[in-house]
Amino acid sequence: MLNDPRFSVEVEMSIPFHDVDAMGVVWHGNYFRYFEIAREALLRKFNYGYREMKASGYLWPVVDTRVKYRAVLTFEQTIRVRATLEEIENRLRIAYQIFDARSGKRLTTAYTIQVAVEESSQEMSFVSPPILFERLGVQL
Repeated sequence: MLNDPRFSVEVEMSIPFHDVDAMGVVWHGNYFRYFEIAREALLRKFNYGYREMKASGYLWPVVDTRVKYRAVLTFEQTIRVRATLEEIENRLRIAYQIFDARSGKRLTTAYTIQVAVEESSQEMSFVSPPILFERLGVQL
């Protein structure tokens, strides 16, 4: 939907020893931390990171996710994680791709879905709040 490079960001990182198992392979749960780092970078790009979300009266919990592993990540490997906004109307769907920084080979694809929850009422919104569109500079 948002096929625009402004709605995408890439972060580069190196796999630390504490993220891997005894074989030197990244434990699957750590992928979500890499997605989180990229997601935070993407949202900060629009001055709507988690602090700003909360200050605007909304919490944005992740309610769904899917990961497709194509190749393992290993200790000391340098990766690039790309986060791209795909949907914003009634939820925040962010797609992720992890690439090997040296070869450019795609290693993992994933997505997360976040929904707006009004902090005061704890009610889930079925449409994204106007503040999201304002911060993204998008008119519907």
